[in-house]
Amino acid sequence: MRILLLEDERMLQEAIREYLRESGYEVDAYEDGEDAYEAITKGEYDLFVFDINTPGIDGLSLLERLIGEQIQIPTIFISAITRIEQISRAYELGCYDYLKKPFHLKELTLHIERLMRIADLSTCHLLTISEQYRYDPNRRQLLYKGEDQPLSRRQAQIIDLLATNLNRIVDFEMLRHYVWDDAPIDNATIRAEMHRVRKELKEEIIESIKGIGYRMRRMES
Repeated sequence: MRILLLEDERMLQEAIREYLRESGYEVDAYEDGEDAYEAITKGEYDLFVFDINTPGIDGLSLLERLIGEQIQIPTIFISAITRIEQISRAYELGCYDYLKKPFHLKELTLHIERLMRIADLSTCHLLTISEQYRYDPNRRQLLYKGEDQPLSRRQAQIIDLLATNLNRIVDFEMLRHYVWDDAPIDNATIRAEMHRVRKELKEEIIESIKGIGYRMRRMES
């Protein structure tokens, strides 16, 4: 897999590049968004890892430009930014994931592996969950009888985490990290939100694993 990394903090850039290379990835790294754009137009990449605040072209503007030119590559944003407006903008533009600095380098590879599983699924077909429910991992949309299932933003994040870990247990820590961005909330708050999600669904596709977490299970027809 060939990755383009846009990160203007030199020490962090070098650390990420070396770690990803040791993990078996081919990595081209850039500090300036203009340079990264030039490389993208001349080469082929499987994944982008963009910081948001970069010289030349910032990461958000770069992704917006690429989408406008029909260059649609799975993208992970890494940033110290915590402003919800910019994070929301990243997701609106179609980024697959967001990783807040500081982070452990192993965490980045876990996000990459998860993203590529989603990308592989989206190129093949919808995830079949039950006779009526399907999940579109590319659009992050739950479908019931082919129609979008109305969900709040947080509920959609929960469904995304469960669906991309279909038949596997998602524990409270995973939910706290992915949905609540590691906020110090208790398990009771998570259980209350999960109860609301399950009430919205027309089939029992989520099961509670007592004291551990939840699992979305594929229902046999």
